[in-house]
Amino acid sequence: MNKRHILIAAAALSLASISYAQSSGKPVRIITSFSAGGPVDFVARTLADQLGRELKRPVIVENKPGANGALGAMETLRGEADGSSIWITSVGAAAINPSLQEKAPYNTQRDFAPVSLVANNVEVLVVSSKDPAKDAAEFVKNAKSIKESTPMASSGSGSIPHLALIQLEESTGAKFLHVPYKGMAPAMTDIMGGQVKGVFADVAAIMPHVQGGRLKAIGLAAQKRHPSLPNVKTFEEQGIKAVDTNNWYALFVSAKTSPAVVEQLNKAVRAAIANPDVSARLLQGGAEPKSSTSQELAALLKADTEKWGAIIKSRNIKADQ
Repeated sequence: MNKRHILIAAAALSLASISYAQSSGKPVRIITSFSAGGPVDFVARTLADQLGRELKRPVIVENKPGANGALGAMETLRGEADGSSIWITSVGAAAINPSLQEKAPYNTQRDFAPVSLVANNVEVLVVSSKDPAKDAAEFVKNAKSIKESTPMASSGSGSIPHLALIQLEESTGAKFLHVPYKGMAPAMTDIMGGQVKGVFADVAAIMPHVQGGRLKAIGLAAQKRHPSLPNVKTFEEQGIKAVDTNNWYALFVSAKTSPAVVEQLNKAVRAAIANPDVSARLLQGGAEPKSSTSQELAALLKADTEKWGAIIKSRNIKADQ
């Protein structure tokens, strides 16, 4: 590419950026694949106001739950590819669905352009506050001491909580009976009621129950302890290897969106996440603030698609009907 072509390309990117910045009359939609009141919705709404200030445009949150995240994804793709429709999703709908569903209506790596991470959400193993185990190592020891498989909940087949349970089973040799639920709320209700023994869940989802003394956190599926649960040891600290999940949340736009607009959004998101008030609110809710470049998110998406896809294939896991 000669100098003239470089200048033309730079001018085009600049014009696209100016056009995006000046289109302040059109609201930006953050479309979430999950219901209002849940962890992803909480992160979206925490981010929205500050992101609007950074973009100098109104930012609203729309909930499009259903079809394992596909409704939110497809709603984003139906919008104009001008940065006004942004998909916020967890790793499940982004990196797991393409392997879990034989006829998934979208492929994240093909159909979407990564914008930025917004939060890390490591999984934590929780049990009833009445469970005698003081930590995950003792819980596994107790599970291995009985002939029957220990019933363990998840928020659905192929979900991150299900895959984390598989990691724990393969790492320890303990026998678990997977009991999939339609969402995390009924799973936690049955743990407190004694119908199942435990579940992996996002820190943000279990914090109210842990703080209220109804559930007990006994192990973190992460490389380091979580700032909201400083006294809960990681599985690695407890001598349990290869249980390391991150149910990250991230923002994507249509792959047809211009690189200049993606870059504008990335800068605004990173600035919003760095805002002390936003970071504090996310941490208070159990979500660890984390932004990234679009390239870093693309690499993470590719790695996790391959990682979880391998487990789904080896276990022949199918999506809940």
